[in-house]
Amino acid sequence: MTLSALFRWALAAAVLPVLWAQTPMPRMTAVEPTSGKVGDILTVTGENLEKAHVAEVFLTDGKNDLKVPVTEQAATTLKFRIPPTVKPGKWALMILTAGKDPKYIEQPVKVTVESPEAAKPEAAQPEQPKPEEAKPQPAPQP
Repeated sequence: MTLSALFRWALAAAVLPVLWAQTPMPRMTAVEPTSGKVGDILTVTGENLEKAHVAEVFLTDGKNDLKVPVTEQAATTLKFRIPPTVKPGKWALMILTAGKDPKYIEQPVKVTVESPEAAKPEAAQPEQPKPEEAKPQPAPQP
């Protein structure tokens, strides 16, 4: 065996275990419903969403990051509650990965948080009487 072939085998033996040891990357692909109000529970679908890969979930607008309470977590689904401190608007989901080297990763999934006023049903208005149809008036007589 030549020295270069021996070197390739040694390199492969050193690199392959590192490649296999990498943890799968969590990825969110959708959220249902796509909007909600404070207190609503939303369901995220994707892959590698279990606790072994996702330590925490946040709503972010690029300036503010709000941790959300996760209510259920499995490999392909994750449920969270919209926290009471969130302001209405469009928010992206962001995760903190679990493991030795945790990372914050913004996901391509967006959620719209509705204002509390928009979620309140309007007070029932009493039914207004229908205006009577205008009756033709006789022409004045000279």
